[in-house]
Parts: sequence; structure tokens; C-alpha cells
Amino acid sequence: MSQLLVRDSERIRPPENLATLAAAHGLTVSGARVGLREYSRQLWGRRHFILAFSQAKLTAQYSQAKLGQLWQVATPLLNAAVYFLIFGMLLKSNRGLPNDVYIPFLVTGVFVFTFSQSSAMAGVRAISGNLGLVRALHFPRASLPISFALQQLQQLLFSMIVLAVVLVSFGHFPAPAWLLIVPTLALQFVFNTGLSLIVARLGAKTPDLAQLLPFILRTWMYASGVMFPLARTLEHAGASGWISDAMLANPAAVYMDLMRYALINDYPSSNLPPHVWALALGWAVL
Repeated sequence: MSQLLVRDSERIRPPENLATLAAAHGLTVSGARVGLREYSRQLWGRRHFILAFSQAKLTAQYSQAKLGQLWQVATPLLNAAVYFLIFGMLLKSNRGLPNDVYIPFLVTGVFVFTFSQSSAMAGVRAISGNLGLVRALHFPRASLPISFALQQLQQLLFSMIVLAVVLVSFGHFPAPAWLLIVPTLALQFVFNTGLSLIVARLGAKTPDLAQLLPFILRTWMYASGVMFPLARTLEHAGASGWISDAMLANPAAVYMDLMRYALINDYPSSNLPPHVWALALGWAVL
């Protein structure tokens, strides 16, 4: 009888290495890091959630305002009007551009830069602002900043209708060059998604970044030539060659220049930095 009990106890004794047993049955540690390929597969599996979450955020963004979704285009237009008053009329920063070129130049720059600016601002709070969702459900955390970048792309596409009206109003009619906006926006979206992922990670670790980021983005805006022709301004200021090259190669300036070249008839290719498409692609995949 005693020998039978000993054999039974040996049979039900838990193994010394439970991790080996779990691995043998396909179990993994909850929250454990996975490889890039597996993480990408998980993100692809959540693609419907990413799209639905971005659309829900876009719909809810101005749900409390009386004008509702009209603020999607009204906000950048009002910003452009203020910049035109200050930089175009008071400071004469147009550097010789006539109003029928400068106003489309300014509006295009505001819309394109706002795309990157809003993606960064939404991304920095993507994790810290959705802790309830993060703690309640298990999903790839990168889904959140990607959703916010997609939300900003959808908002920009609505704004492009208004931008087209502005362009036509000043004599810049659709042309084959307008097709260049497709690869330009695609590359900028990839860049914005990467930027959103970076600031989301940093914002989750350092919440104070959300307070500092607006000042960084404002400095970036002034350094990118949103309100003035950057190349002409640098030439007028006598900036050294490496400073001019660095400022013209910054991603916001690159994507704005490509959009302006595509949409504005009197914006020649001489305003573009050398190897502009290589720069746009490089910033997107960096």
C-alpha cells in the first residue's frame, strides 16, 4: 500500500521546470516581447481595429462643437488667414511672390505642416491618454499611434477639397502635376506614422514631453518655411551653405515643397532642394 502511494505522488508531482511545460503546450508569458515579424503580424491582425478607432476619433473630435466637422478645415484656414495678415501683409515675408501665388503657397504649407504637427501631438498622448484601453485589452500598443496618424490623414483628405477650391480661385487649375500629391502624401504619411510611434513611446515614459512638444513643433514650423519661401529667405539672409542645405532638407520643408511644386503653376522646380524625392523617401523609411 505504501509503495502505491509513493508511485502516485511521483506521478502527480509538478515538474521542476514549469516554463518548459508551458512552452511544450504553446503557452507564452503574458506581455512578453515578441520579434518584429510576429509583432507586425499582430498589427496586421488588428488592422480593422486601427481603422475603426481612427474613424471613431475623427467623428468624436468636434462632436461637441456646433459647426462639427467643419472645424477640420476651418482651423487650418483660420491659421492661414492669420499668417497671411502677419507675414504677408505686415512683415512682407512673401519675398516678391504675388498674392495669387503666395496665398496658395501659404495655405498649402499650413495644411501640409498641420498634417505632421497634428500627428505628433496626437501621438504623444496616444498611450498615456488611453490607459484605460491599454490596461483593459491586450493588443499591440503601436496600434494607437498608427490610428492617430491615420486619423490625421483622413482629416487632411477632407481639407484637400478646400485647398483645391483655393487653388482654382487663384488660377491654379488641375494639371498632370497634381498626380504627384499621391506619392507625396503617401511618403509623408509613412513619415508621420514613424514620428507618432516615436513620440508615443517617449510620451509614455516621460509625460512632460506633451507639454514641451508644442514649443518644439512651433520652432520646427518657423524653420520649415511654412509662411515664407525658405530658399529665398536663406539666400537673402546670407546663410552659409551647410545651414541652407540642412534647413531645406528637413522633412517638413521637403514635403511642403513637393506639394507646392505639384499644385502651384508658378512654383518652379528650382525651388526644390537637390534629390528631393530621395530625401522624401529617406525620411519616410528612416
